Amino acid sequence: MTDKNNAIADYISKIEKALQKGDATEHTHRPALKTLIETIDSSVTATNEPKRIECGAPDFVISKKTRHGPLTLGYIEAKDVGIPLDEARRTDQLKRYLTHLPNLILTDYLEFGWYVDGEHRDTKRIAGVGKDSKLKAAK
Repeated sequence: MTDKNNAIADYISKIEKALQKGDATEHTHRPALKTLIETIDSSVTATNEPKRIECGAPDFVISKKTRHGPLTLGYIEAKDVGIPLDEARRTDQLKRYLTHLPNLILTDYLEFGWYVDGEHRDTKRIAGVGKDSKLKAAK
């Protein structure tokens, strides 16, 4: 198993453990997501709850250090596990983000939708929720 696969398996395990406790919220899973991103690419920083920007306050900003200072690579907006991303996309908040943010990932922590200049580019699901909040890795 590669380091990337190990990182994803560890991430899924953390999400599942939090879900099984029964009191998890959208914010509960943010540390696991931050760790996943920074483990997959150690050259980036995932800042949770960055400063507000003109169009709102996305949950994460992903940046990379350069010799000229930090370079923003993109943003992540997270919704609670199981919130359908197509519903979230129709909110005023996401409409603003899709209009103003050139590189955005919308996630429910298990499914990740990627948008470039407001256009959907790809969606990947890494797991689904089964009985007793057990997660099953997507194929």
